[in-house]
Amino acid sequence: MSEFDHLDLDGHLLRLLLAVHEEGSITRAAQRLGVTQSAVSHLLDKLRAIVGDPLFVKSGRGIVATAQAELLAGRARVLLDELRAFSTAAGFEPARLTACFTVAANDLQRDLLVPALLRRLRAEAPGVTLRVIASGAPVPAMLREQACQLIITPRPPEGSDIMQKRLFEDHYRVYFDAECRAAPTTEADYLAAEHVSVLYEPLRRLDIDDLFAQRHVERRIVASVPGMAGLGALVRGGPWLATAPSLLIEGALRGLASVPVPLHTPAMPMYMAWHQRHQVDPIHRWLRIHLEAVVAATLAGTRHLS
Repeated sequence: MSEFDHLDLDGHLLRLLLAVHEEGSITRAAQRLGVTQSAVSHLLDKLRAIVGDPLFVKSGRGIVATAQAELLAGRARVLLDELRAFSTAAGFEPARLTACFTVAANDLQRDLLVPALLRRLRAEAPGVTLRVIASGAPVPAMLREQACQLIITPRPPEGSDIMQKRLFEDHYRVYFDAECRAAPTTEADYLAAEHVSVLYEPLRRLDIDDLFAQRHVERRIVASVPGMAGLGALVRGGPWLATAPSLLIEGALRGLASVPVPLHTPAMPMYMAWHQRHQVDPIHRWLRIHLEAVVAATLAGTRHLS
């Protein structure tokens, strides 16, 4: 019989379980938690004894979670939220906060907003860390199962328990290498050209391609990449066009020439989305307020706005 029981569980063990589960590595979990590998292994053994399951087993050069660990990880996220809410019931002090926020964002949002967000959060709460994952085509389960606490996306997942707020609006421009081709100035030029584009997993096109399809207009796509960050390498040195948000001129597509799209394209609104359970959570509200402040400051200093 184990010398441990459920009363030996605490927030540190729950956080450890999530770190190993999300990182898929004791080494990376230790780095994330700021402790040694031996400390992680020791606490993991304690947790195994409490729950009566191996939790993680070797697979090749890494480890994989058992079915029980998958189940417990979801429960651990809920319990940690409840512990955090319990500890802040009497007042929230950012300087005393120790937490890791997981934010889902694709290339544009990640490069444009996340660096400034990290600086703002850490200025008030040195114990806060950020983990950024790709949002891809976001689904409600990402928030319901707490794979992340916040999603920044032009297409927020839908659900009666999913909250959202519009952050800003961007518009599309056509990017090209001016040393390899002239700017497309007419609709005919644009449609006659060959294009590179983004195809998110699983096979989700950009909204402009959905709109073009409704008009029975098709771009001649010669290559696609899974994110906006890959467009620049394809466009540079070639005759191809890329149609992407204007704000990418400040990041991944910096240095390329660009012109307005010579036919109607929809605006691209950007939202943040979160689960209803976090609606009145003071810590999560603090996170959202800082993200909105970052958006305002970033757009105020950006020349390429709609």
